[in-house]
Amino acid sequence: MQLRAYTKEDAKIICSWVRSEEELYRWSADQFNKFPLQAEDMEAYYAPRAAEGNYFPLVMTDEQGKPVGHFIIRHPGHEDATVYRFGFIVVDPEIRGRGLGKQMLALGLAYAKERLQATRVTLGVFANNDRARYCYQAAGFREFDRKNCALPLGNWECIEMEYHFA
Repeated sequence: MQLRAYTKEDAKIICSWVRSEEELYRWSADQFNKFPLQAEDMEAYYAPRAAEGNYFPLVMTDEQGKPVGHFIIRHPGHEDATVYRFGFIVVDPEIRGRGLGKQMLALGLAYAKERLQATRVTLGVFANNDRARYCYQAAGFREFDRKNCALPLGNWECIEMEYHFA
């Protein structure tokens, strides 16, 4: 498995992995608010952010170059330029449960440390997404806060997690 930069051709594949409105909100919180998500919507959201230089959409590919996972790394605007945030983390639902999420996070952490000189990476996961939370914990992320998030599907508890580089 390897990471590469996201291309607009990836959007259709990634959108197909989000199979329900509930999955859309678990994956994107309230950033898209439209199901089914279309490739054009994803590209319209990503392109201007990536052009700013602190937003890095990435794709994990298998040995044949097929996309199997996706996430973004962004600088959340803190004064500390060494803190980054992972978001929009998703693995192809046909191959979930095989440890690919943990592998993708490890590749992402290496990217953040080596290319961005990150000292800390954060992410948010909803409390109703046990599988994702366990994956993040297995990758070394630890909870540091909880907050309530009002979404169109109701109020969900968001668990804030962080990874510190040694």
